Amino acid sequence: MMRRRWILSILAAAGAVAVVTGMIGATFAAAPGFSLAQKSNATVAVDVELVIAVDISYSMDPDEQALQREGYIEALTSVEFMRALREGMHGKIAVTYFEWAGSNDQKIVVPWRLIDGPETADAFTTELKSAPIRRASRTSISGALLFAMPLFEASGFRGIRRVIDVSGDGANNNGPLVTPVRDEITAKGITINGLPIMIKRANPGTLDIEELDNYYEDCVIGGPGAFVIPIKAREKFIEATRTKLILEIAGRAPDRRITPVSAEKPRMSCTIGERMWQQRWGGVDFR
Repeated sequence: MMRRRWILSILAAAGAVAVVTGMIGATFAAAPGFSLAQKSNATVAVDVELVIAVDISYSMDPDEQALQREGYIEALTSVEFMRALREGMHGKIAVTYFEWAGSNDQKIVVPWRLIDGPETADAFTTELKSAPIRRASRTSISGALLFAMPLFEASGFRGIRRVIDVSGDGANNNGPLVTPVRDEITAKGITINGLPIMIKRANPGTLDIEELDNYYEDCVIGGPGAFVIPIKAREKFIEATRTKLILEIAGRAPDRRITPVSAEKPRMSCTIGERMWQQRWGGVDFR
């Protein structure tokens, strides 16, 4: 008889525990925003979510491509970059790096990575160094921007700012017109900064244009604090890239504008690349 009562008391206690546990679980489940276990892919707060979009069109010769990649590698591991990183509210940023050419040619070289110090910066640049350098046809800045835009939503990070860093040596000549795409992206609060590469004399035969920096300022960049830093000499690649990255993670524009403030009307046609392609090869008139 005693043994039976002892077993019944244990069963009753177990039932009470189960009821209490169920009540606690129900309470936690009902609490808004509560999770018994944090998801492994929960968003991480960072100062900046940065998309680096790099031109690999055939107008970029192999030396320029190597310099372009070296510029980002050196910039991301520089003392100046690390100092700017530490001064941020969170002391960390999220970065992804992709290459682009024509409207349907974009390839992620390094997916989203957290950079919060020298070790993670080294890991990012080591991954970048190991990727082969390739080249492809056409120049679609608009295609690159459209590819970059949804990357933020799947980043797994929550940045105070979102920035697309686009570098290239020519005007848009393929895919959608660039200004409507720019306007669509900047309307979402995303900043587009530019790094126009101008180290060769413009050659109409390869669809180069004079004053590419003005084209980038008037037709490509936009959003809060947007700016352009042109590269006009090979030896300035690393310095210009480092300066741009530091300004981006610090959330400010250069102390003085590198190119003049654009007027209400662009200083050149924002369809100049498309028109040059049409004049050379025939096709649609973009007047």
